[in-house]
Amino acid sequence: MDVAKLFSLQGRVALITGGSRGIGKMIARGYLASGCSRVYITARKAAACDATAAELTAEYKGESGGECVSLPIDVSTVEGCKTLAAEIAKREDRLDILVNNAGAAWLAPFDEFPESGWDKVVDLNLKTPMFLTQALIGLLRKAASAEQPAKVINVASIDGMSVNKQETYPYAASKAGLIHLTRRMSLRLAEDHIVVSAICPGPFPSDMNTTARDHADAVAARTPIGRVGKDEDMAGVAIFLASQAGDYVVGEHIAVDGGVTISR
Repeated sequence: MDVAKLFSLQGRVALITGGSRGIGKMIARGYLASGCSRVYITARKAAACDATAAELTAEYKGESGGECVSLPIDVSTVEGCKTLAAEIAKREDRLDILVNNAGAAWLAPFDEFPESGWDKVVDLNLKTPMFLTQALIGLLRKAASAEQPAKVINVASIDGMSVNKQETYPYAASKAGLIHLTRRMSLRLAEDHIVVSAICPGPFPSDMNTTARDHADAVAARTPIGRVGKDEDMAGVAIFLASQAGDYVVGEHIAVDGGVTISR
């Protein structure tokens, strides 16, 4: 058994939404390190997206030939999803890996929770993965075969698996919905040799999870493994699911949380 080949992404093309920072950037870095020829990242803010693409290309192009390409597009609407798919189609004749990572959260007391907050979070966290995958299905099918399936990886959350005390109502609901959507999509797309799975991150420091970022010691004390997540923790599971090693993992969601979920 060739273990290096088992986890290799050599020559594959990937797209990661919300790829300019946080978990998306961790995954983009991991894919380039594992041999992807091109990793497209998208985000709303062009400057941040461009800067991350330049940083990762400089880091990996000389080493493995991989390139990170910035496509700053807002994918919170169906029209935005179609625009991104069209931009990918201009540049590629196939797409091997799609990571639906872009997300949002909104915290407010139950009695005051605004409809605008609900709509923003549910649209980006739940509607976008469905309709972006739909928009890119032609390119995913072109990449897919029984020997090497294409991959769709949805980034959900441990808050979709169990409930915490924060009043983030649409976040928890949308991430739980995304886990179930992953199961439903996986059954249909398996017919096309497209394997769909999900990652459920726990406490990783990021601009979204400011608690883990700004109070890492306190969060670590509540985490069974005794620390917050590292870049390698997220990259590792994302590489596993995207590579041959994850070809038989269909419709599953994997908690990457240092044991937080089972300790709640």
